[in-house]
Amino acid sequence: MLLLLLGIVLLHVASLVLLFVSTIVSVWMSTEISTTDLWYNCTTSNGGYHCDPASSGEWIQAVQALMILSIIFSCLSLFLFFCQLFTLQKGGRFFLTGTFQILASLFVMSGAIIYTVMSHEWVPAAAAFGYSYILAWVAFPLALISGLIYVILRKRD
Repeated sequence: MLLLLLGIVLLHVASLVLLFVSTIVSVWMSTEISTTDLWYNCTTSNGGYHCDPASSGEWIQAVQALMILSIIFSCLSLFLFFCQLFTLQKGGRFFLTGTFQILASLFVMSGAIIYTVMSHEWVPAAAAFGYSYILAWVAFPLALISGLIYVILRKRD
């Protein structure tokens, strides 16, 4: 049982790290001379590196909010798991923990979908999705799987 709990916690922490990295690092879109993320648009010209704030459109603010909400809900889920681990009665399920983690996965999925659909309006055609964008999509199934495991998991001695 201890190895199972350790595996679940490691899966949760891995998805949480992916959420943090994908939200903070500035490579959601990239070209040879520029990178774009949720917060800044950075370009390299004449040997210098210049960053401007991201556009102030409603859709990018929605993506920012959803990614931050996914991090908050995933952190709360981990905290709730440890609280329930010590307070839940034998045979009880981790429904609250699983619900928060599933919501975190849905938030990151929604944010990535909005970014996918709307980014073509302001990103050059030569741009490709960067690794932060890919990490957000990888975090989605990891968070969903860990949330489902929490819902199925029963507390034992």
